[in-house]
Amino acid sequence: MKVPNLVLRCVPVGVRFIVGPALAVMLLTGNASSADIRVFSGGAPQAALQHLAPEFERVTGHRLEFIFQLVTEIQRKLAAGEKADVILLPVPLIAAAEKTLPLRTEGRIVLARVGIGVIARQGTTPPDISTAEAVRKMLLNARAIAWADPSTPVGGHLDRAIAQLGIAGEVRPKLITKAAIHGGAELVAKGEADFGLYLVSEVQTAKGITLVGLLPPPFQSFVVYGAAVPANSAIPEAALAFVKFISDPTKGARWKAAGFELVDQP
Repeated sequence: MKVPNLVLRCVPVGVRFIVGPALAVMLLTGNASSADIRVFSGGAPQAALQHLAPEFERVTGHRLEFIFQLVTEIQRKLAAGEKADVILLPVPLIAAAEKTLPLRTEGRIVLARVGIGVIARQGTTPPDISTAEAVRKMLLNARAIAWADPSTPVGGHLDRAIAQLGIAGEVRPKLITKAAIHGGAELVAKGEADFGLYLVSEVQTAKGITLVGLLPPPFQSFVVYGAAVPANSAIPEAALAFVKFISDPTKGARWKAAGFELVDQP
């Protein structure tokens, strides 16, 4: 079933005072007229971007249009020639996209990383996930498990992990594959799945669930997100201003609040 794009439009409002990093963004954008910036993003940064977007729009007068989809769907859109002014994807997928989509050098940055967590239904006893053996028992004893899409980096990693541990035959029949961006956490909140395994940033604010914590190795795999500006963007100055804004060190607390961990810039 084709899932429609999730599109968020933020409406700009006036700004009276501009100081510090905000002034730097204004200087970068210059006196150009406002632009409509189309952003293609995987689901993991959605919460962080929704908090950062209104401030950027107030400061610059630009308007943002977000299209949040599975990272594999974003790849498909770009390969099909759909135009974006900014893309936010796991760093390896940005590198893969560049094989067919030229990217501006100055727009390539690393943002932050996010790990895979376990969620349980609110009000239930949280499972022990302190060790790999504890997670193994959790998976084997579960009735049903909400699971990331296997076409994504997280789903693919988890599928390989259970195969390497020799429990794929027992676990796979219990899996309910539904991406977090498509409501995977709801399966846990409604009791249709005992647990769910997703990127923390995608589920930590979902209703009816409790974030138990991060998975231990070898189940854990941190996904490092980056941003890039396609060379064919008609508004590169505005696009670069947005990338500069969301990657400014003063915005680190917003990313942490959304479940990400900051990483050192290369």
